[in-house]
Amino acid sequence: MAIELHEGDLPEGLRLGPTVAVDTETMGLNPSRDRLCLVQLSGGNGDCHIVRLAKGRYEAPRLKALLGDPAVTKIFHFARFDVAVLRRFLNVATSPIYCTKIASRLTRTFTDRHGLKDLCKDLLGVELSKEQQSSDWGAAELTQAQLKYAASDVLHLHALRARLDEMLAREGRRELAEACFRFLPVRAELDLAGWGEEDILAH
Repeated sequence: MAIELHEGDLPEGLRLGPTVAVDTETMGLNPSRDRLCLVQLSGGNGDCHIVRLAKGRYEAPRLKALLGDPAVTKIFHFARFDVAVLRRFLNVATSPIYCTKIASRLTRTFTDRHGLKDLCKDLLGVELSKEQQSSDWGAAELTQAQLKYAASDVLHLHALRARLDEMLAREGRRELAEACFRFLPVRAELDLAGWGEEDILAH
């Protein structure tokens, strides 16, 4: 596994392929309050590219072009949060999207364990460490443990998608999943606009 740390944007000329796994690290879990610090990406070859964004400096034109590229599918786990954060700080409408958490909820109805750690263990036999999950991602210097943790959140998403696609097809829920994925940017906009908890479809 190779981890490349890039300051401010992706390097010019980098090509990650037609499907890219994406994750973010922030200062907290409120996208209206907590700033974006890192964006991690993997093309599925076992390598991870991490873009570190300084406070108030969110230009990153190459990163934004990739996130908005209609020819590149972006795989997330819990895309709702990441897509909202990317919209808030990079002002980019990320699309098209595949979310492993939604795919898991639509297929693994026999369990309530849909976290990334659970999916990796159950579907891939991979144990993920979450020790660095709550660390300071805005620190001036990131530790090797932090970088390794950040990379681990994207390195298995391609394999998870392959397994979940099989399950979606088996259960006849692929079209339903795709409709959910298409709705995610709207769900993120609702979160940012203040409808994070209220069910606007309720009576």
